[in-house]
Amino acid sequence: SQLFGRLRQENWPTPEEAIQKLKETEKILIKKQEFLEQKIQQELQTAKKYGTKNKRAALQALRRKKRFEQQLAQTDGTLSTLEFQREAIENATTNAEVLRTMELAAQSMKKAYQDMDIDKVDELMTDITEQQEVAQQISDAISRPMGFGDDVDEDELLEELEELEQEELAQELLNVGDKEEEPPVKLPSVPSTHLPAGPGSTALRMTVVGNPRSWSCQWLPILILLLGTGHGPGVEGVTHYKAGDPVILYVNKVGPYHNPQETYHYYQLPVCCPEKIRHKSLSLGEVLDGDRMAESLYEIRFRENVEKRILCHMQLSSAQVEQLRQAIEELYYFEFVVDDLPIRGFVGYMEESGFLPHSHKIGLWTHLDFHLEFHGDRIIFANVSVRDVKPHSLDGLRPDEFLGLTHTYSVRWSETSVERRSDRRRGDDGGFFPRTLEIHWLSIINSMVLVFLLVGFVAVILMRVLRNDLARYNLDEETTSAGSGDDFDQGDNGWKIIHTDVFRFPPYRGLLCAVLGVGAQFLALGTGIIVMALLGMFNVHRHGAINSAAILLYALTCCISGYVSSHFYRQIGGERWVWNIILTTSLFSVPFFLTWSVVNSVHWANGSTQALPATTILLLLTVWLLVGFPLTVIGGIFGKNNASPFDAPCRTKNIAREIPPQPWYKSTVIHMTVGGFLPFSAISVELYYIFATVWGREQYTLYGILFFVFAILLSVGACISIALTYFQLSGEDYRWWWRSVLSVGSTGLFIFLYSVFYYARRSNMSGAVQTVEFFGYSLLTGYVFFLMLGTISFFSSLKFIRYIYVNLKMD
Repeated sequence: SQLFGRLRQENWPTPEEAIQKLKETEKILIKKQEFLEQKIQQELQTAKKYGTKNKRAALQALRRKKRFEQQLAQTDGTLSTLEFQREAIENATTNAEVLRTMELAAQSMKKAYQDMDIDKVDELMTDITEQQEVAQQISDAISRPMGFGDDVDEDELLEELEELEQEELAQELLNVGDKEEEPPVKLPSVPSTHLPAGPGSTALRMTVVGNPRSWSCQWLPILILLLGTGHGPGVEGVTHYKAGDPVILYVNKVGPYHNPQETYHYYQLPVCCPEKIRHKSLSLGEVLDGDRMAESLYEIRFRENVEKRILCHMQLSSAQVEQLRQAIEELYYFEFVVDDLPIRGFVGYMEESGFLPHSHKIGLWTHLDFHLEFHGDRIIFANVSVRDVKPHSLDGLRPDEFLGLTHTYSVRWSETSVERRSDRRRGDDGGFFPRTLEIHWLSIINSMVLVFLLVGFVAVILMRVLRNDLARYNLDEETTSAGSGDDFDQGDNGWKIIHTDVFRFPPYRGLLCAVLGVGAQFLALGTGIIVMALLGMFNVHRHGAINSAAILLYALTCCISGYVSSHFYRQIGGERWVWNIILTTSLFSVPFFLTWSVVNSVHWANGSTQALPATTILLLLTVWLLVGFPLTVIGGIFGKNNASPFDAPCRTKNIAREIPPQPWYKSTVIHMTVGGFLPFSAISVELYYIFATVWGREQYTLYGILFFVFAILLSVGACISIALTYFQLSGEDYRWWWRSVLSVGSTGLFIFLYSVFYYARRSNMSGAVQTVEFFGYSLLTGYVFFLMLGTISFFSSLKFIRYIYVNLKMD
């Protein structure tokens, strides 16, 4: 047994090895804590996501959260036990070292006094005994931490900590008024605005911050952009830094997460802000996107890490705390910008748990961790995190009580091998907004099947039905019986009878030509934007570039609308071409101005940053007056001068033929239903992702797929227009001019109805601001699709009618 005992003693680990093992175990437990905290947050977000929509899934998420919380509590207890044991071993090692030192000292003393007599030895031994007793007492005192924490009242520690914080805050308040000696951090002036009681309410008013002349600085970059010089739309300007160079962080905007177009200035919240707010000069696209960037108090230097640096100290009144509570309850997020990279995060944290009793906790994030990645001398990626931060509670504040807050931040730099921002796959916001990058095969397959069916259907009409009709109508008079003319009255073969009326010009020809001109303009505009996106001219992480390009292209393509409208108006015998030009230029601009006026007024009344400044409004009006309208007139003059007489294969009689009664399935309403539903069904799946991009948080980057779907939409519209026009002419109804425009143009109505469905069932948008903007611009979008598809439908039908009547022999 002694042999085995000696082996066991020889295999015992040293104190250093035991301490190292305990530290490694503590690291594992700390990682487990972080993992469990992350899982708790995920389950909480899942429960909030489903809410009352899917109670079963929400309850399952809450159960998993409770289980993770129990595991986290057990891990905390285990970690505390390991810490106590490690400290005990360290103390024991220290005690052993002390005893060995004392033994050496005793030996040294014995050697030094070896020539002493017995009395001196007795005295020496007495001293040594006393020293040993003192050493024993010290050893006992040092070894007492074995049970540390068992007899300590945690409430007393919390009270003592709170007293220390109050003493520190009182000392800082006393130093605020000291003019001789400035405190290291000045108290900022907190804006006195209030958040709306709900999304879109009129409780929030816009506060003019900063120097108004800063907006005048926008004119130069905007005009440069509109003239096409400098950086193109979406081309990111590369900034090069040296180690230690300052990196400016701009604060931008805040707003409800589920209302993308309801945004407010960041400094409208009671947050840390400088005494004098300086705004950044913005491009036209950024202003239209609701950006209002201003310099912040954050001090960031290239490649220099910062750990918990104080941003500012604040004393918030109960009204300002309530303002923050409302923002957090509405899931307000903030957006900062670092080197043109947007970084986003939530303002605070909200937790709701249990039914009876119900708990409602609201906390404010007072510490932000900025993570920046660089390659060489350029910043590639930026993100903000609150992962290892506990929110500051905003609950339990009395009306007459002030809340003291200390805002801090950390900055961590890391090097990456990614050379360009566009090469990074995870996006610019680090996953704050969801992204959908997969190819939408369901939409593509659905659209392709529909196109093949319609193209095959039109091919059957052209190759079989028309061939039979032409062969029948082109029979020589000598081989045709006298009663064969009655065959022409048959419903399916009646389109020859109306050859003298099919090219009779329609009523309201000026309005028809204006519709065709504006529709051709938007066809060119849509194609141009998609092609520019395919060529990589847009920065997909920001929508401002597309806004700028759309305004520029709209102004430049006004010549197309003027040319097409005036050219066709002169062909069909129009004389009032000046009135036609005015109607063309007003057909879209007037409805757009009315819609924008209502939407902008609502934004302005609620203090939203989506309300355009006066300088931007004047700039857009100037662009339209100096570029858009003159190009429309110039295009109209060229179209009028180059117009030739209308080339009709058949002569039109002076007296119109009577149209026989038509069955119900050939009515205008049925044609509009069929002609609008089929093109809409070809894009319905892809339309969801487009809506999720414009009105949600998705990032749409599949411009090749978008171009393909756009081409499918135009092809389906042209094919269905030809088919419906043939059926109409077969019924001896020659009023195809407006019918062809309305039949496929009604796709815009289906798109608007889908927008209503999307708002009610596919989104969480709410409030007056978001609702007015959504339905206002959705109605305008449906109107634009009506113009585009109506134009495609009309010219397809015209080409088809020319084809069939050119090949028809006339007497």
